[in-house]
Amino acid sequence: MRQSFYQFLMTLRNPNDHGEVANFAQNAFFDQSFPKQESDFEALSNYLELNGGYLPSMSVFDDAYAQYQAHEHIGGHHGR
Repeated sequence: MRQSFYQFLMTLRNPNDHGEVANFAQNAFFDQSFPKQESDFEALSNYLELNGGYLPSMSVFDDAYAQYQAHEHIGGHHGR
C-alpha cells in the first residue's frame, strides 16, 4: 500500500537533525491542518504555499517530495 507524503515525511522527523527537511517534517507534525492523506504534488504545493509559513523556501518541499518519489519508486509502488 502506498503511503501518503505525510507518512513518508514523518520518517524524516528527527529532533536532533536541524537540516531543512527534518525541520519541515517537525513543523508539518505540529501543523494540525496538514493534508495527511495527500500524495499529489500540486495539492500539497498549493496547501504549503498558502499555509506553510514554517517553510523557509518551497525548494525544501521540492527536495522532500523528490525523496518521497524515489522512496515510493524503490518500494515498488510506482504509479498514480
